[in-house]
Parts: sequence; C-alpha cells; structure tokens
Amino acid sequence: MSRWELRLSGSGGQGLILSGIILASAATKQGKNVIQTQSYGPEARGGASKAEVVISDDEIDYPEVTSPNFLLTLTEEAFYKYKEDISSDCKVLVDSQLNVDDSDLSNLDLYTLPFLETAEKELKRKIVANMVALGATVYFTQVVSHDHMKEAISNYVPQGTEELNWEAFQKGYQLAKEKDN
Repeated sequence: MSRWELRLSGSGGQGLILSGIILASAATKQGKNVIQTQSYGPEARGGASKAEVVISDDEIDYPEVTSPNFLLTLTEEAFYKYKEDISSDCKVLVDSQLNVDDSDLSNLDLYTLPFLETAEKELKRKIVANMVALGATVYFTQVVSHDHMKEAISNYVPQGTEELNWEAFQKGYQLAKEKDN
C-alpha cells in the first residue's frame, strides 16, 4: 500500500504518542512523506489518547487521518472512541486483555495480541507495551524497515533503555508474525 493512515490509541501514559513519533521518524528516514499528530483528553494520564501517522510514497495533500486503514488500541475506552471512522479495509490490532465487542468489525482483519502481558511477564516492564505493540504494527503494515525502526527507537527512548525497547519491538514483531501464520 502506498498510503497508510495509522491510529495508535490507548490511554495517556501508555507511550503511544511516543510510538507515533518513533514510527514517523523511521518512515521519514526511509524517504517517505509523513504527517504525525497526537491528541489526548484533558486528564493527560489515564484518559483516551491517540497518535495518528500518515505515511505515503506520494505527496500528502491533507495533514490528518480521515479514514484509518490501521487501528491499534490498548484500552477499551480508546477502542470504542476511535473505531468509528475506520476504513472498510482497516487492519485492527487489539490487546488480548481487552473485552471489546467487535461484532461490527467482523468484515475486517482483526487481530488480538498480548502486548501488555508480554511487556509485563516476559520483559518485566509493563511500560514497554507500546514498543511491543509498535513491533506488531510494523509487521502488519511493513511500512518501514527494521534498521530505520532501530535507529528511531534509539533516538527517542530514554537513554539506557534502548536495548529493552528494541527487544520489546522485536517481541511484538514476532508475536504478529506467529499470529499471522
């Protein structure tokens, strides 16, 4: 696909805005045209938040996501809030701990993966669930290379956490690959 409209959603504090920034940076380094925006509720931590990224091989003529063809969500609140305007060919990625009614999405590619559980149990750091989810996002979209992702992760995560975040990204990529096969 030459144009992706991605919406990464969850609650404030889960690091999805950082994930959007990292994804946008990697795509830019790869020579893509990119727009990245973000929003969160007035509570900043705990309320629904989203990062949106438009990545295209062509010029981007409208600087917002209008009909996402990729939706990632880590909370039930964000799922219900941000699923309304997704495209008919949208890939939807949901954390497996969520209890969501996805019956109206039965015609879409819907995947549930254990982002939060993987971060907490395998990596011992719940805070890297965003990177686990980002790895799965990159697998399902194939929008950027691993090399560009590794560089962007190293540039944006706190110093001293680069290896942990890269490991989390790789775990998410592998989870998605296993789920897809």
